[in-house]
Order: sequence, then C-alpha cells, then structure tokens
Amino acid sequence: MNNDSETPVMHTDSVQKLTSVLTDANYKMAENVGNLLAGYKPEEYEALLIKFNEAVLQDLPLWQELQSRYYQHQLALWINMAEKAATGESKSNVIEASAEKDKRFASPFWHDNLLFDYYRQSYLLTSQWLKEVVTSISVDETTKEKLTFFTQQFVDALSPSNFSATNPEVLMKAVETGGESLRKGFENLLQDIEKGHITMTDESVFEVGKNIATTPGAVVFQNHLFQLIQYCPVEQEVYQRPILIIPPCINKFYIMDLGEDNSFVRFVVGQGHTVFMLSWKNISIEQEQLRWDDYIEDGIIQAIKVVQSISQCDTMDILGFCIGGALLATAVAAFQKKEKLPIASLTFLTTLLDYSDVGDIGMYIDRNFVESREKQLCSGGLVSGKELAMAFSSLRPNDLIWPYVVNNYLKGETPPAFDLLFWNSDGTNLPGPMFAWYLRHFYLENQLRIPNALTLCGESIDLGVINYPTYIFAAKEDHIVPWNTAFSSINLLGGKKEFVLGASGHIAGTINSAKKNKRNYWIDGETSMGAQHWFETAVEKKGSWWWHWIEWLHLQHREPKVPASLALGNSEYVSIEEAPGQYVKEKN
Repeated sequence: MNNDSETPVMHTDSVQKLTSVLTDANYKMAENVGNLLAGYKPEEYEALLIKFNEAVLQDLPLWQELQSRYYQHQLALWINMAEKAATGESKSNVIEASAEKDKRFASPFWHDNLLFDYYRQSYLLTSQWLKEVVTSISVDETTKEKLTFFTQQFVDALSPSNFSATNPEVLMKAVETGGESLRKGFENLLQDIEKGHITMTDESVFEVGKNIATTPGAVVFQNHLFQLIQYCPVEQEVYQRPILIIPPCINKFYIMDLGEDNSFVRFVVGQGHTVFMLSWKNISIEQEQLRWDDYIEDGIIQAIKVVQSISQCDTMDILGFCIGGALLATAVAAFQKKEKLPIASLTFLTTLLDYSDVGDIGMYIDRNFVESREKQLCSGGLVSGKELAMAFSSLRPNDLIWPYVVNNYLKGETPPAFDLLFWNSDGTNLPGPMFAWYLRHFYLENQLRIPNALTLCGESIDLGVINYPTYIFAAKEDHIVPWNTAFSSINLLGGKKEFVLGASGHIAGTINSAKKNKRNYWIDGETSMGAQHWFETAVEKKGSWWWHWIEWLHLQHREPKVPASLALGNSEYVSIEEAPGQYVKEKN
C-alpha cells in the first residue's frame, strides 16, 4: 500500500492475487442482492425472448452486420490495448465519446490500468451492441419497448463496476484497509437483508418527530385509516379557509414536512394558512380486506367533514399528491353527486388521472401480471411498502440501486444522510384488494378517464363534473408520473385549470424548497394543442414553484384574514396527541 499523499497505483498483479479470493464471495453477494431485489421471474418474459429470436431469424443479414461491426470494434479494442501495453499509450478509445462521461467509471483507475480499462471499454461496447440489436429488429412497438427496458436492466446489472473482482476502486480500498472494507460491506449487506431494503442514507441520523416531521401541531382525529393533524398557526392573523393535504398512501406523510428548510407544510403555515394533513395508517394484516371505496369514504370524505367542523368554514382548499391526488379526484367525483362538498379549489401534485402512458412502470404491468396479482390479493393480503419502493427504484437502477450496492456492500461505506432518501425507504403497506383494483382499473384498463366507466361508493365516476379552480403540477423528469400524461388532466377535469411544470423528478421536483428557491419551472403555455406545444409556448421562471402556487392560492382567497386561534381541534374533535402522531412511526 502506498502511504504517501499521491494516488496509490493499482498493479495488475495485485488484481490477480485478489481476484481468486473475491470471485466466489462476489457470486454469493450477487445472489443475495438478487434476493433482496426480489428478482424478475424469467418465465414471465419468455414470450419476449421468443419474439426477439423470431425477429433476428427473419433478418439475418442485419444480425450479421451488427455482429460483424461488434467484432470489429472488439478487435480494434484489443489492438489499442496491445499498443497501450507496449508503449503506455493508445491512439484513441474505441467507445463513443458520450460513454466516456459514464459516472460509474469516473475514477482514474478505470482509465489508467490496462486490465480495468479493457473491462470498461469492452463492457460499454457490448452494452452498445445489445441495445443496438434490440432497437434495430422489427417487432411491434410494445414488444420493442419491453425488450429495450429489460435489456437496459440486464446491461446495468452486469456492469463491471457492480462486481468486487472487476472494480478497481473496490480492490484498492480492500488493499488500503487490509480487507476491512469487505468485512464491513458484508455486514452492511446482512443488515439490509434483515431490513428488507437497500440502505440509501444514514438512517441513524433521522428520527421522526425529532429532526424530521417537526412542524408543531396536534392529532385531532383518528380512525382505522388515518390520523388527521392540525398545525399550529405562526401568524397572528390567518386566512379563514383551511387547507387539507392528502399525501400518497404508499409512503409516510412527512415528505411534505421534512427539515425546517424544505418543509412544504411549514412554508404554507408561514404564509398565513391553517393546514390539516392526513397521516395514513401503515395497514396491518387485520385490515387486509380494505378497498378503494374505504379510502374514499373513511379517508378523504371523513377528513373533509372533520376539517369543516373544526374550521367552521363553508369551503376549503384541498391538495392531493401522487396517488393521494387520484384518491381525491375519485372521492370528489363520487360524493359531489351525493352532497354539496365544501371545496373552494383543488391542487394535484404529480398525479395521474389518465394512465395511457405511465412511463417505465408500465413495463411491469400487463394483463398476465395483473391477473396474477388479483389471484393473490383480491380476497385479502398485504402489498408491502418495501416491494413498491423497490419496484419504483428499479426504474432508475443506476441512480437508486447499483450505486448503493457498490458503495455499501463492495466498499463497506455508510451512505451520507439525506432526508428525501430516508423518507423513500419508510414505506407503508397497502391492502391487497385496494391495490389489485387500482392496478386493473387505472393502470391496465385506464378507466378513470372514461366518463361513467367506474362505480365507486355507489356512484358512477365522471371527472368532467369536477368543476373547481384547479392547480395541476407535474415534474419534467418524473419517471413515475410522466409530465405529458399528467398534462392530460387538463382535458379530463372541469373548471378553470392552471398547469405548471417543475424541473427535476417526482420527489425532488415537488419538494423544491421555497427557502432555497433553486431550480426552475414553466407556466402560462397554450393548452389547446397538447403537452409539447404547451411547453414550447410556456414561460420559464427561476426558483421554486411553491411561490407561484401560493400566489395562485391567494387569488382564490378574497376574504380578509381573521385572528388565529391557538387552540387546535374543537369540542367534538379534541387534541389526541402532539404531531406527528403515532401512525407515522409504525414500521413494516
């Protein structure tokens, strides 16, 4: 080991000595990681492979051309490696310039060492060839999309950076630490297998109610589905009309109340609003029979009634986030046929109401998959929050899976503290019947967008009868709710709509702190000719979209402010416990 301040040199002979020792351990680690990720069932994709083979056989000249080109590139790589071995230099890399920027291979070890430079370039060439084959064959569009997706998953998983014996950074750290990094890595792996998820952040740093979800308030109502939190005012005068926030039920509510600097709740309270928040219960096996109707009637509608009772106000503003927005839309569409709802405005954050394009998650969802899940879940059972979190993480494996496998398990490192990722790992269970119904009627059959195709709580559902001022927010790089699909909500809902597009992804785009005021967003595009035309005609603004939303909301509030009440709840709904309550602390 080199103890001076210069970068240590990884010699090929060091690699050879360690490779035989680490290879067996690496195979075992890969097997354990595969179990942790819940793997894919190859039989479900056998039909895809058959179609792929048939397409190749139908155009053998194309296959031979691509294969010949691949062999030529590999030969050129060998020649370059021979030149580099003999002279210490090579004319140029064989791979494309864009591949040189791959962050998996940013370390100088991947470029300076002959063996690892070959691993890197050969892998990138093979990846490029596999993806080119898939994109070149003649198959139907759905098959091509699935082949492209799963080929990318396969390619990402087999990167030499993901294996201890072929990653020079892992080997160098093992040498430097006398093997301690490998021991710590196995320890991290065993701990994550026990927890059932990959650790993405230093979870020991955070504690709900201590340094996360700390906005002062009280639980003023609870039932078998949720606790309702009312937050303490910070201004002497507040708008009389309250705001009810409905977070997604597949995660904990505190995505809306992270640290003081990036808490959406704290921001809204600070703007003079009385805020209520649903905290969904982590569903237990005793609740396995719950259905979508229960989430509407005992969840959304019950919360609205309690908020109206406490606020003594005729109307309220309601915000739904992700699946919370879908629950809100169906609740309003069903119950406004039964009674007059006390709604002044609606806000939908990264919410799908049209499921015609659901992004890469659609690669997992087809009729066979849905029917299989229905057999498992329609009569009861739970869908683990960890399963859902891993499914969504697998859509971006090079961001949300493999870096943590490498750093945590191969290098033995502890990831840095990051509140968003702490929340991302803190999922909640869903009842099987509710989830199976959601998969079929929304994702598979896309019935929510069709007037009167669905019946919920005894009423047919037509989103067009939702006739309130509505703010629709989407995120430009969202891999869960594609923004152009979220844009379709404009044509499904009645009333006056405001569409806003934020930068970044599903979570980071939504939780874009007004205090930090970073990134950008787009507004005021022309809506009549589709999403792309809207974007081309929209106006880009710097900073957080939160400011734009609060200005829009204040335009809906034309009544004067009233003195704030320090008492939370009322005589009927008294304070049960301090925020954030117990439901949010229940673990899987």
